[in-house]
Amino acid sequence: MSSRRVGDQVVALLAGGGYAEQVVVPAGQTLPVPDGVDLVDAAALPEAVCTAWTNLVDTGRLSRGETLLVHGGSGGVGSVAVQIGAALGARVVATAGGPERAARCRELGASVAVDHRAQDVVAAVREATDGRGADVVLDVLGGGALGDNVRLMATGGRLVVIGLQQGRTGELDLARLMAKRATVTGTTLRSRSVQEKAEVVAAVGEHVWPMVADDRVRPVVHARLPLDEADAAHALLDSGQVFGKVLLVP
Repeated sequence: MSSRRVGDQVVALLAGGGYAEQVVVPAGQTLPVPDGVDLVDAAALPEAVCTAWTNLVDTGRLSRGETLLVHGGSGGVGSVAVQIGAALGARVVATAGGPERAARCRELGASVAVDHRAQDVVAAVREATDGRGADVVLDVLGGGALGDNVRLMATGGRLVVIGLQQGRTGELDLARLMAKRATVTGTTLRSRSVQEKAEVVAAVGEHVWPMVADDRVRPVVHARLPLDEADAAHALLDSGQVFGKVLLVP
C-alpha cells in the first residue's frame, strides 16, 4: 500500500503517453520528489532510474567490483545507469559519441569512456579490462551490436538489451556465447503489469532515492521546452546533441 497522501509532491512512472498537464497513475508507481531536487528536474528521474535499476540489478545481477558497459552513456537512461553503476561499486565503462560527451560520462562516474565515433569499442573494452571483458552490458543498440557485444563480454557475462537503435535483428555466434557461458536478455518496462511496476518503483525508492539524496545520482537535464513545442523537442533529440533528458513543461 502506498503511503502517498493528497497534496504530496510526487513523480511517477507512467504507463506511457506522458505528454499531458494532468495524468492518472496508480499510487504504487509514484515516488516523493527527492529533497533538494527541483520538481521539474525530478521528472527526469522515474522512467530512467526504474529502467536502469531493474535492468542492472534484477536482470543483469550487477555486483560490486564487476565491470559494467553502458552503451549510450550520454542518453537519458545511460546517463543514469552510469551513476547507479558507479554508486553500486561497479567499474563503469561508457560509450558516447565525441570526446566532449565521453568526458561528461567520466564526470558522471565512468572509469573509462569510449568515443565510439573514433575508437573500436570491442578493443577499447578489452584493453580497459585487461582482456577479460565486461560482466554486464546495458545495450540500447540492438541487432547491429549483437555480435560485438558477445565478443566483448566476460565469461559468465550478461547482455541486457533495452533498445533497438541499430535494428531488431543481428547475427549471434552461439558457439562463442556457449564458450563464455554468457546470457542475452531482452526487456521492456512499459509492458510490465501494474504490480511489477510497483515492485520496481518500491525498489527504486528503497535503494536509489538515498543515492539521489546524497548526490550520488542526479537528474541529467539537457533542456526544458514548453509542451506546445514537442515537435522541436523531438527534433532536438534527433539531432544527436542531447546529453541526458529533454523535459516538456507547461
